[in-house]
Amino acid sequence: MKYLHLIWAALFRRKARTFFTLISILAAFLLFGMLDATRAAFSSGDSVIGVDRLVTTSRYSIIQSLPSSLGARIAAVPGVATVGSANWFGGIYQDPKNFVLSFAVSDNFLDIYREIELPVEQRKVFDATRTGAVVGEPLAKRFGWKVGDKIPLQSTIFPQRNGDKTWPFDIVGIYKAAPGAANGTDQQFFFHHKYFQEANAFQGIGTTVGWYIVKLTSPDRADAVAKAIDALSANSDHETKTQTEQAFNASFAKQLGDIGLIVSAIMGAVFFTLILLTGNTMAQAVRERTNELAVLKTIGFSSRSVLCMVLAEGVLLLLLGGILGLALAGVVVPIVAKGSGGMLNLPPLGSQTWVLGIVLMLVIGALVGLLPAIRAMRLNIVDALAGR
Repeated sequence: MKYLHLIWAALFRRKARTFFTLISILAAFLLFGMLDATRAAFSSGDSVIGVDRLVTTSRYSIIQSLPSSLGARIAAVPGVATVGSANWFGGIYQDPKNFVLSFAVSDNFLDIYREIELPVEQRKVFDATRTGAVVGEPLAKRFGWKVGDKIPLQSTIFPQRNGDKTWPFDIVGIYKAAPGAANGTDQQFFFHHKYFQEANAFQGIGTTVGWYIVKLTSPDRADAVAKAIDALSANSDHETKTQTEQAFNASFAKQLGDIGLIVSAIMGAVFFTLILLTGNTMAQAVRERTNELAVLKTIGFSSRSVLCMVLAEGVLLLLLGGILGLALAGVVVPIVAKGSGGMLNLPPLGSQTWVLGIVLMLVIGALVGLLPAIRAMRLNIVDALAGR
């Protein structure tokens, strides 16, 4: 720390160059923070609340329906406590940009998903209202919905029997997601599967469901129950794939792409470019100070001290820009999430992001400072002062 003033003075010897380099580092770590928040958003389905639930879908594709008669057979499997079902609806509200995560669900769906906290009075009204719907609180705020509103949703797939794709719904409940619920739980729209069956123009909808949700008597029996359920439909035209809810959410997200791999590829390219940029800056800074470094050695600074000072300069440069970038990301991420109206649910930057960011700053700082530091350490005083 006694050489900090020397390191600081050397770092800002060329203020304009250092400023633009800091801006580049800031931008790189701002991007890192936002991309890591995106990765965390897509991997947040690993909620401990759903460890006692399985999801049964078609073995071949989630868009293939399963017979409704399968539900009773699943319920008879040892280890199964309750069986519910759901069907994708995919509604649009007023404008194609206003996509709503909407599902037709069985009567016991809300009982299975205990993280959906709906007031008792609203639950009673929902159970008694054929066209009733319950929505997450952030989703309701996004569109200005309130209990008692009658709203239209246009299905992206399913027309009604009269050919119209606009379905009317009555908002009878607004729910909150319990702490620890999977990201996006409070951004959904649920309505009765019976209404969906009765009003749907597609033949066969009344005898099929999209997928089953299986509540277990114990999470420890998940593997055995999953195998038993899949055995029910083996060698049939509706073979199933049963997996934990966490695995189902992860596979659903991967239909958009391997988010972790995409983030890693982008950040790899960004940090590779950053190493080249800051490495060039450090090399140029050391070349310009050849005489000064020779003077330091002349007045008694050891080669090791000079090496450490140049390395510290590189690390300090990365820490200054990187910490500012991550701090800015911590401010920007909630603003982006709020500005998306709930469509993009980015969690705030966690300690894991900061730890990884600090490690990257230290490693990159050491990398970009290593070669210039070695050059400075090996500097010959006579040659340097002679200008050779």
